[in-house]
Amino acid sequence: MREIVHLSVGQCGNQVGTDFWQTISREHGLDDNGKYQGSPSSIQQDRIGVYFNEAPGQKYVPRAILVDLEPGTMDAIRGGGSRMRHAFRPDNFVFGQSGAGNNWATGHYTEGAELVDDVLDVVRREAEGCDCLQGFQVTHSLGGGTGAGMGTLLLSKIREEFPDRIAATYSVIPSPGTSDTIVEAYNTTLSMHQLIENADETFCIDNQALSDICARELKIPHASFKDLNRLVATVMSGISTSLRFPGQLNSDLRKLAVNMVPFPRLHFFMVGHTPLSSLVPGSRAFLSPTAQGLTQQMFDPRNMMATSDFRNGRFLACSAIFRGNISMKEVEDQVYNVQSRNSAYFVDWIPNNIQTVMCSVAPPDQPVSGTLIANSTSLQDILKRISDQFMMMFRRKAFLHWYTNEGMDEMEFTEAVSNLNDLISEYQQYQDASIEDELEVPDNDVENNATFEETE
Repeated sequence: MREIVHLSVGQCGNQVGTDFWQTISREHGLDDNGKYQGSPSSIQQDRIGVYFNEAPGQKYVPRAILVDLEPGTMDAIRGGGSRMRHAFRPDNFVFGQSGAGNNWATGHYTEGAELVDDVLDVVRREAEGCDCLQGFQVTHSLGGGTGAGMGTLLLSKIREEFPDRIAATYSVIPSPGTSDTIVEAYNTTLSMHQLIENADETFCIDNQALSDICARELKIPHASFKDLNRLVATVMSGISTSLRFPGQLNSDLRKLAVNMVPFPRLHFFMVGHTPLSSLVPGSRAFLSPTAQGLTQQMFDPRNMMATSDFRNGRFLACSAIFRGNISMKEVEDQVYNVQSRNSAYFVDWIPNNIQTVMCSVAPPDQPVSGTLIANSTSLQDILKRISDQFMMMFRRKAFLHWYTNEGMDEMEFTEAVSNLNDLISEYQQYQDASIEDELEVPDNDVENNATFEETE
């Protein structure tokens, strides 16, 4: 069994994480207390150990660690209003008392650094309980203090201690229409600087795209965070399908990384899910999605959960995950058609760059569904926006004293924005690259080739 350890960090990370656990518990036939309610030989139990630890009496406990620098979020999860209050292991809640106050430096260097050893003790305990740990997944936001600052600190510590395991993050990126923190451009840039170096896979999600989907598809004009979190949980459930259920083409975090990350720094993915209309109560009876319909909707920019239109860039690699009773041949044909008809949107120097994954287990109350993970150069639109907002404030050193008072140096800000701009340039470079480009062979390779020919 290839187990995953989950960490929820900060208020956003914990709310998204709790919704994710609620969604997959239902898919595996668990009730709110973690008791299994399905049939004994069901497919639901085949790979339940990827995310859950088994306890006596057919009870399954999420392998989740919940972290925050203030107790309020934890109290809400353990309080009477939460459906998951009895599911999580009580000593996996790790929290401080002071909070990070939307300050990345507080989460990364002061308050977060004091709590990080307690969290790592719990991480070690969960990792030692695994037969074969495949990696870690972190849910957090990049705009605040705890999720961004302490989330990236935890990631770097996990990278030191488990260098050969895969680290995946579900990162909520600030968006233009739903900004709730003045200094989020600073927090996001400093977080991206860490994610570029320490994460293997980052799934980028933003609230603006989620709000647009709620208004357009779900007919919720003023969506609450609960509505947005349900969307994120749905797409996370889709991404993790091939890890949790057997299928015709199985996957794990490492296989996903190998197929999706052509260069180590370019590991930022956009995600989409379909059919979204199935989340509208009462609409399921009228849905009969086909492989063709699913594939077309999957590659519709309006279904993506990041405010970056992939038609402005090119796909480096994609993974299309289909669930339900669909013919494999139909799926392959439709994916081939999409790629051949829209070849301008795919880089020509990576052939067959859509990976298809099939799983016969459909989501609850849905006959079929599809999830798209895309590594697209259009992500630079989001990164440029963050970089521009950062520079507007940084030029005048606005709000900088809050960070330097926590022991940070201005040089760290300069390095972070420089790293972000380098990433933007790399995306642009590979977007413009063509198969006809002349490849320069490094000198040492020429020497090696000459030696090889002489030996022959």
